[in-house]
Amino acid sequence: MSDPNSNLRHVPSVDQLLRTDEARELRETIGVKRLTAIARAVTSELRSSIRSGRKVLTNGNAAEALLAEAVTRMRETAQVESKTGITRVINATGVLLHTNLGRAPLSTAARDAMIEASRFCTLEYDVASGSRGKRGARVESLLKDLTGAEDALVVNNCAAAALLILSVLAGDGETIVSRGELVEIGGDFRVPDVMASSGTRMVEVGTTNRTHLEDYRRAINSKTRLIMHVHPSNYRIVGFASSPSLAELATLAHEHGLLLYEDAGSGQLNDLSSYGIVGEPVVSEAVAGGADVVSFSGDKLLGSAQAGIVVGKHTVVDRLRKHPLYRALRSDKLRLAALEATLIAHQRAAAAADVPVIQMLALSNEEIESRAKLLVEQVGNTELELTLQPGESAIGGGAGPTSNLPTTLIAISHPRMTSQEIERSLRTASPPVIGRISEGKVLLDLRTVFPDELTELAKALKNTDFSVA
Repeated sequence: MSDPNSNLRHVPSVDQLLRTDEARELRETIGVKRLTAIARAVTSELRSSIRSGRKVLTNGNAAEALLAEAVTRMRETAQVESKTGITRVINATGVLLHTNLGRAPLSTAARDAMIEASRFCTLEYDVASGSRGKRGARVESLLKDLTGAEDALVVNNCAAAALLILSVLAGDGETIVSRGELVEIGGDFRVPDVMASSGTRMVEVGTTNRTHLEDYRRAINSKTRLIMHVHPSNYRIVGFASSPSLAELATLAHEHGLLLYEDAGSGQLNDLSSYGIVGEPVVSEAVAGGADVVSFSGDKLLGSAQAGIVVGKHTVVDRLRKHPLYRALRSDKLRLAALEATLIAHQRAAAAADVPVIQMLALSNEEIESRAKLLVEQVGNTELELTLQPGESAIGGGAGPTSNLPTTLIAISHPRMTSQEIERSLRTASPPVIGRISEGKVLLDLRTVFPDELTELAKALKNTDFSVA
């Protein structure tokens, strides 16, 4: 066994490591400053390994071997770091609004609009008059047209919309809400926490499964400012459950000079029941039902970029727009550009053809099965065992938790690999393929795979290293 102290003398210096050919290549991609930090960390790790006895060379040229090891570690560290940033993946999970994968994919028109706006653009400039314009004017006009609301505005996400509404309309008083609507959704978003941050005092009424109109009526007092109705998002209470209709709540609120706030969540602009979406509020129906203000997401069933959208009575929305908090929460040019392009597709009744989420919803099980069969044929003979089996896709993003979307799954197994090893091989492919595991098999759902990604998916199945036992 070689002397650890002798090996320590052969650990390459940071400068020596940075002069290697590999370092010169990496310098172009990650920069000198970051590469130097990695080189320092690598040489420090090597010294620690040698001192602890984990890294002791027994033969060969110690200096050359340690330099080669340092280069390998430097390259691997740089590769791992490059994969921690935002990159495109093939979503084969069958979850249309996968929060971890960015929720709604953008349409071609929305992506083009973001590129167009990425340089100088008419964010707050009126070309016709040559003077300052109103931010998001076109988006607000489209939202009013599509929802029937008197006014609209956009902030950066739905939690921001709720915070703005509660702070401005009820920050000095109380907000009544049913216990059955005090939800927690992804990312630790809790309705009670947002209400507490806004300054309003939350008044809970009813029980988890049943809330009566009289419960709301009894809770109204001189401090009441708002009645809030929250869409339950990613869960449903079924069986012995009931709650007042939105119209009943609107009548009660207006009888007492109060405002009714509907947190609609999923952003469904049109009835999508023909695609299997059930139990989701249609924004225009909430407006017509008497809600004074409605908030919903831009990156769910609307199918655009992340945004918190607020529509409602002009007097109410104008109060929100004039409050200082709105400026802190308002949307940027790229988000507005994507949202505008997507709303135009809805206005043209072209969402089924242009908006990816609606396209994926519209896919029949027969169409997905046909795609799956073609993909299996394209992959051809490999050690992977590819079989088709029935399954269900999911909406995701807190929308349509009870919606049934029949699909055909590609089940993948291997004679010498576990499902976890197969999943990892696909996940580390280029581009990464994200599937799911069930009953010992990796499952791919082509509902969420774009047609132009099928060739890449077949290549990943054919060429990815599945030889690790």
